[in-house]
Amino acid sequence: MHRLNQVLLAMDRLVGADLAGWLAHGGGTGLARALDHPAGVIGVLAEADLRGMGGAGFPTHRKWAFVAAAGGSGGDRYVVCNGNEDEPGTFKDRFLLEHAPHQVIEGALIAATAVGANHVILYVNPHQTEALRTCREAVAQWLDHPLLARLAAQLGGAVTLAVVPSSGLYIGGEETAVVATIEGGFPFPRKKPPYPGQSGIRGAPTLINNTETLAHVPHILREGAAWYRDLGVGAACGTKLYSLSGDVLRPGLYELPMGTTLEDLIFSFGGGMLQGKEFKAVFTGGPSNTLLTKRDLDVPLDFESVRERRSRLGTGAMIVISEGTSIVRKVAEYVQFFADGSCGQCPPCKGGTFQLARLIHRIDTGRGIRADLEALENLCRILPGSGRCGLIDGAVTVVDSSLHTFREEYESHLLGR
Repeated sequence: MHRLNQVLLAMDRLVGADLAGWLAHGGGTGLARALDHPAGVIGVLAEADLRGMGGAGFPTHRKWAFVAAAGGSGGDRYVVCNGNEDEPGTFKDRFLLEHAPHQVIEGALIAATAVGANHVILYVNPHQTEALRTCREAVAQWLDHPLLARLAAQLGGAVTLAVVPSSGLYIGGEETAVVATIEGGFPFPRKKPPYPGQSGIRGAPTLINNTETLAHVPHILREGAAWYRDLGVGAACGTKLYSLSGDVLRPGLYELPMGTTLEDLIFSFGGGMLQGKEFKAVFTGGPSNTLLTKRDLDVPLDFESVRERRSRLGTGAMIVISEGTSIVRKVAEYVQFFADGSCGQCPPCKGGTFQLARLIHRIDTGRGIRADLEALENLCRILPGSGRCGLIDGAVTVVDSSLHTFREEYESHLLGR
């Protein structure tokens, strides 16, 4: 049996806004070690092979090294914990911010130590009112802590630690939209480069990491890279939070070794399907990714293995669909979510998501014709890459995936069945 619950969700460490409780369970040790040897922090993360837990799984050490090297020495630098989390089926970051805010804050302060940042910001979705309240209480307790004073002394000036509410919009979680929101503007994504690591908040180098990514960091610094790597299955390293929802017996948040199979997550930990239901498909990493089916149940849940199945692990959200559930109806719901979430800045995105939603709604309600199906296929060919962010690509992926995997359902709707 693999060692579980030793990184993020050890129950005796879920102390909410109580900093004394976090410190009593070893909290602060990782930050102290980082302050003792700041130049070695990025190397430890590289050895641990920590990945970004909010999307594509980009190596964390490479992102930190990029920011550390940007813009020379001196001047302002920022670390932002991205807790906007607004995609359907994803609820891991909210849990961490509500129950383990000090772990997240310590991870962000270690990041600040490594990249030389004098501003640390928790960027929290305002719709998650409990998370916002807990983070504000937690931040207030860190302001007079000696470790923060040590960081300030090391950087040669004051260090700010603050909570900033996000826009509450789905698009507000995109990195450049995060920057725009913190600066007081509308969360319009912009073209990259320059990346936030080069020119972010007020033109300063800015490191933006997902909440879960930062939550891993204190344990890696405290226990070591080899310990963290050993938590995974096979070549995979560490653990991952999986938000399991849909037609399963035990939906919830599970911390499991990276590399646990999809079948084990759903049927061993999730208890299998609801009574009388059979497995049909699953959205991995939220609704913006390719649908996986029964033939994919053996896939190890790590970034590379899921990518080989033409999908993405993403945030770790797993939305399970049972036989008897209309894929067309589910896709219609999610495409409407993307259409509503488009900021409208890019005409192909705003118009494209609207057209996708309109066509699928027509088919779903039995009013579709063959030309609607052909139009969907054409849009899936021409829309990818036409926006400043990945929203339009996510909408296209869910449509294109369902068309390829469940084509017969679309055909049945056209025939009035």
